[in-house]
Parts: sequence; C-alpha cells; structure tokens
Amino acid sequence: MTQEPEPEPEATRRAAGSIESSRANRAWWDRNADDYQREHGAFLGDSEFVWGPEGLTETAAGLLGPVDQLPGRRVLEIGAGAAQCARWLAARGARPVALDVSYGQLRHARRIGGTQHVTVPLVQADAGRLPFRDASFDLACSAYGALPFVAEPGAVLREAHRVLRPGGRLVFSVTHPLRWALPDEPGPEGLTVAASYFDRTPYVEQGEDGHAVYVEHHRTVGDRVRDVVGAGLRLIDLVEPEWPSWNRQEWGGWSPLRGALIPGTAIFVCERAAEDG
Repeated sequence: MTQEPEPEPEATRRAAGSIESSRANRAWWDRNADDYQREHGAFLGDSEFVWGPEGLTETAAGLLGPVDQLPGRRVLEIGAGAAQCARWLAARGARPVALDVSYGQLRHARRIGGTQHVTVPLVQADAGRLPFRDASFDLACSAYGALPFVAEPGAVLREAHRVLRPGGRLVFSVTHPLRWALPDEPGPEGLTVAASYFDRTPYVEQGEDGHAVYVEHHRTVGDRVRDVVGAGLRLIDLVEPEWPSWNRQEWGGWSPLRGALIPGTAIFVCERAAEDG
C-alpha cells in the first residue's frame, strides 16, 4: 500500500509567540537536520567558522578578536547547529561550548566531532534560558543561530550579556533585515520590493491544523540595534559582507546575482562594558 506524501506546509505571515516559535523550530531542526547537513555541510566545512552564505570566515574577518588571544578563552556558541564554529575555535586553543535547541543538529555535532577527533562540550538548551553561571564566558558567538528564529531576541541578548564576563565580546550574524522586503528568490524576481520593510509580522509555515512547523522573525536594523543596547551591550561594528567573486552557489534566496546588488547578511559585533559588573 503506497503511503500518501505529507502535504506541504502553508507559508503565511501571522503572529507567532515565543512558545509556538520555540516548539515549531525545535521540531523543524530535528526533522531537517540530516537534509541541512547533507546540503550545506560541504560549504560550512567540518571545522570552519563561516558567518553566512557569502562565505565570510572568521579567519578572514577576525571579528572575535586576534586569533593569538583565543587560547584558553571560554567561548559559547549559541545556536551551534553541528558545532563547526566551535571546532574551529577549539583547534585554535579556545575552550568552546556548543549550545543548540535541536538534538538532531547536536547529533551531527557529535558525529563530525568524532571523525575530526575534536571534543567540544555539547548542550541542548533554549538560547533564551542559558544554563550557565553569570560571567562564565570570555566570548560568545552565533552564526545564523537562534536569533532569527525567536520571538524575543532581546531575551537571548540579555542572557548573552549575563554569561559574558565584563569586557567580553558577542558577535552574531542574521539575515540582513532588508531581505524581508524582497521575495526569497535567488533570481531577478528576488530584486523587486514585494512587502513593507517595516512589517514585523513573522514568516510562518503551518500544517493543515494551523499549527506552526517553522517560524522566522523579522527585526529592522534599528530594532536589532535597540535589542543590543537594551540588553546592556555596546555595539562596536555592523558588518555587511559583500558577495565574493569565487562564490557561485545559491543558498535559498542568497545568490551571486542578488549578492552583487544588496546585502544578505548582517553581523553585529558587541561588547559587555569592561566596567560592567
């Protein structure tokens, strides 16, 4: 007897709170972790630190600070996925911890870590409720992890501030907010404004029962800055990587065509004040 394929979820824009977003995205990443790593694992590398689809690496950017200052430093990777960034940090002498909400993603982190013979502590937890003591990390980072998918990004940033030591740095990358005004298409159709940049209504994929199975939340550039400042952090830099000529891949709505004209990623470089105790 042939099993009927599951119907495709309906894509819509509607309200989605913290609980619904968390449940939907945890289940989505568990369900799709294998496909995600199969499709993007080669680009991300097993032990590389890639900030986004443009291919900007931490080796090239140095946003966490000089590499010779990494040995011995405690680093928290938030929304680590398969912990590629954490393994890059470990290879340079840092002491990283990789945290993700998805067991499916952390299963790949354990698998790849075994093949690379690099052991990184893995923690399954919600980024808005970090299970660590105050001031227990020197650095924190997140490459497209957690922040695009949570209804209250300010809570994640406040938690990052809490677990950072005074003077500690947080660097996180997200989809560039401009992208929300454009269709998520890699071709010419993705270059025409189709929605208001100021519409913060979440993007939701939902099943026939109306329950969300995937959620992304939009914040404008100003919203992101206010979230950073409201969490008690200081914004040092906002990096918008340009699309390099060597990168010919398409990744969802990211592509060489669009990347040559508009930014696709925003990287926020933040610090907890040295005198903040």
